[in-house]
Amino acid sequence: MRVDDQTLIETARSKSQAHLMAISKRKVLSSAVTDALVQRGNDEVVQSTVSNSGAEFSERGFTRLVGRAEGDDDLATCVGLRPNLPRHLYLKLLAKASDTVRQRLEAANPKQAAEIPLAVREATRRARSAKLATTEQTEIAHALVKSLFEDGRLDERQVAQFAEGGKFDETNAAIAALANVSVAIAENMMIETRAEGVMILCKVAGMSWSTVRTIINLRDDLAGGEPTDLNACRDTYERLRPSTAQQVLRFHRMQQTSSPPTAPAA
Repeated sequence: MRVDDQTLIETARSKSQAHLMAISKRKVLSSAVTDALVQRGNDEVVQSTVSNSGAEFSERGFTRLVGRAEGDDDLATCVGLRPNLPRHLYLKLLAKASDTVRQRLEAANPKQAAEIPLAVREATRRARSAKLATTEQTEIAHALVKSLFEDGRLDERQVAQFAEGGKFDETNAAIAALANVSVAIAENMMIETRAEGVMILCKVAGMSWSTVRTIINLRDDLAGGEPTDLNACRDTYERLRPSTAQQVLRFHRMQQTSSPPTAPAA
């Protein structure tokens, strides 16, 4: 008899690590089940889950995995090789990865070997001029936003809908389009630890506080850390002048364009 997801989730939340290990080895695992395994499982369970090619992961699950992978080369390598790892999380993983992990990723993906050092350098220096490896989902998201923008159907309401739906890539690309910056610059500002980057972008795009709040909540949900002080952010956002936001954004553009050119791969 097939065990349904709810039963597996309840087991993962309440039973022993041995039970979780058994679940992690099932041929097919939904993202709802892996969320529970990643949240409660020990290192061995998490490693087994990530190594399971039949496992699916939510963005929240991937966020937890990137956090847990810090200092664990084996886990970091497995997470980095997952085909659907969102781009912004791949970037965070590489920024904290050891040389050993980077070498493993290069060996596993020889065709993308030149892109690994690029991603590391761009992540650590916060310069987004490199063309990083993107997932198919990211490319689809960017194409959707581009189509909406070109058709004149991209507005603040659509951005809020993306953010409410937990769609980071769509939200990021939409903000970039409305603020008239590259997706790379917007991404850099979106994943900063503090929320100032988001507020700068949204002020330039002329968005209301209610939409900004939704976007900040999206960031908090994905990061899984301490929630942002929304009252303080609201006060800052209301005081922020559009001209000041434009100045800051020009600085970010200059940072990107002044990044030294990348040496061609040998």
